[in-house]
Amino acid sequence: MRKGMSHSARSAMFAPLGQVGRAEAVAARLVDAITLGLLADEEQLPSEADLAAQFGVSTVTVREALVALRQQGLVETRRGRSGGSFVRTPANPPSDLWRERLQEVSLSDLRDVGDHYLAIAGAAAKLAAERSSPEDVERLRLATEDLRTAHGIDFTRAERQFHLEIAAAAQSPRLTHEEVHLQAELGGLLWLPLGTHSHEEHTAITAAIASADGDLARKLTEEHLLGALDRLADVHLDLLSP
Repeated sequence: MRKGMSHSARSAMFAPLGQVGRAEAVAARLVDAITLGLLADEEQLPSEADLAAQFGVSTVTVREALVALRQQGLVETRRGRSGGSFVRTPANPPSDLWRERLQEVSLSDLRDVGDHYLAIAGAAAKLAAERSSPEDVERLRLATEDLRTAHGIDFTRAERQFHLEIAAAAQSPRLTHEEVHLQAELGGLLWLPLGTHSHEEHTAITAAIASADGDLARKLTEEHLLGALDRLADVHLDLLSP
């Protein structure tokens, strides 16, 4: 997996939270940044004061969030002059964690969030085709190559990074923030390595964006998401079957 992502995608992760004062929201945002690969293994986090300023919360809230991350083994604290909080990327999450999470979501809620995600991702792909720079397209091509070789949890991370790069290429902070929010709500489930995922779909979306064909980019992205939602709905029904 390649290191680094676009500045817009990283910045969206550290945008002010809509609900101020919630340690759970800060922890969830940081967990997503770590599992997405926006924060690399062994990377030092900003200071508590800096994180509080970026998220728009108190330092006490940030401290509570970091305690939760340490308990999950995602952050470690080191003492001394070069100390601070450092990222610990998990090699693999518990194998049954996604099943528990999926069972907690109703099929109607899954479809509702999926419809929202479909609208955001489709609009982002269209705007990316119209606004992306050569550097944006190159990052998308690298993300597409990551998906060609990724397996297991690496596939999930690569798929989520691919869609974050599309949102960042749209040059719309609001769309990028929406992508981050929806990924936190659904992305970990939507992009589970379930069944067959066609690398050709990612290649076609990237090619449409590179050729500035906004309508085609939107159509291909929506079809790609609908396929993922259908697969996830089938798994959801199987889990609920006696």
